[in-house]
Amino acid sequence: MIKPFKVNIPEPVLDDLRLRLSQARWPDKIKDSGWDYGTSLDYMKELCDYWLTEFSWRKTEDTINLYPNYMAEIDGAEIHFLHIKGESENSIPLLITHGWPGSFLEIMKLIPLLTKGRDISFDLVIPSIIGFGFSSKCVQPGCDNSFVADLWRKLMLQLGYEKYGAQGGDIGSGISTWLAMKYPSQVIGLHLNYISDSFRPYCQNDEENSTDVKKYKKELENWASKEAGYAYIQSTKPITLAYGLNDSPIGLCAWIVEKLNSWSDSKGGIETVFTKDEILSNVTLYWVTQTIHSSIRIYNENSKRPMIFQSSDFVQVPVAYANFPGEISRPPRAYTALGYNITRWTDMPSGGHFAAMEKPELLASDIKEFFNSL
Repeated sequence: MIKPFKVNIPEPVLDDLRLRLSQARWPDKIKDSGWDYGTSLDYMKELCDYWLTEFSWRKTEDTINLYPNYMAEIDGAEIHFLHIKGESENSIPLLITHGWPGSFLEIMKLIPLLTKGRDISFDLVIPSIIGFGFSSKCVQPGCDNSFVADLWRKLMLQLGYEKYGAQGGDIGSGISTWLAMKYPSQVIGLHLNYISDSFRPYCQNDEENSTDVKKYKKELENWASKEAGYAYIQSTKPITLAYGLNDSPIGLCAWIVEKLNSWSDSKGGIETVFTKDEILSNVTLYWVTQTIHSSIRIYNENSKRPMIFQSSDFVQVPVAYANFPGEISRPPRAYTALGYNITRWTDMPSGGHFAAMEKPELLASDIKEFFNSL
């Protein structure tokens, strides 16, 4: 069953948020440390002041409600999604899945770029992953990327789409990969801007010992030693972390903002790629829906089923990869092609992990060209 949905957070929830912000307890810091020890204290104080005095969640709601929002009940789960029809007569159905610490909001800049155009446009379906945003929370074990992919297939069938494209980054990349691998007769093409750092294709020969692959793995190892502490916590003891983040908006914001700064192609200036309103809209969505624990829990579930391909695992549908230079994981093309049917590979001039927000024009153009070629 599918029904229309409108975002309208009760005012007492926002009042409680403002009260907590006004009573924030700040930590100390190492002098002139900036972002060296994590999220900058000076920036967090600046952002908190803006959150308290200028940011308007109601404006964010108005923007969301400009588009058709729906709730679908699938296997007992409530799935929130946006469904926007394209302008052309033969628009291509395209399912776009967000990641963490993002949400469906990170896809919003792509909507006008992909739905407008008489030559090629898309019927966009933009769902919130289970445990994120306005979708329901799964309180049983097993809600990993593969599980969500099964729900997405059923959602698209409910919408009347028997064939469609899939796109994703971060967790959305993993979900879209499983969708394409399990249901190749339905997915006409897969476009990705991220390959999971747990990805390991099935190798018969000595492909893993090539110079490019060794360099890639060394880069991942170096990145993990400095940046992956969050992932170890979220993959092992997520609820312990969630007590603090679910109770403190400042703690929640700092946890998310650190990733936005480190993983984007911001070169140390977070507001060169994100506005305060974009940052706080996303953080506030996590706060008002109390989904930080349910969202990070998918790290724990995915750790039990990493993307280590067996001999029968291969994404057979045409696959395009948008290779952004500031991305976390950048496997070599030849290595990626051992698990994916790569038919298009685009080296982007700039952009990082949050491509849909950072470089929406570049990403949208690549998506259009790929699906147009099919």
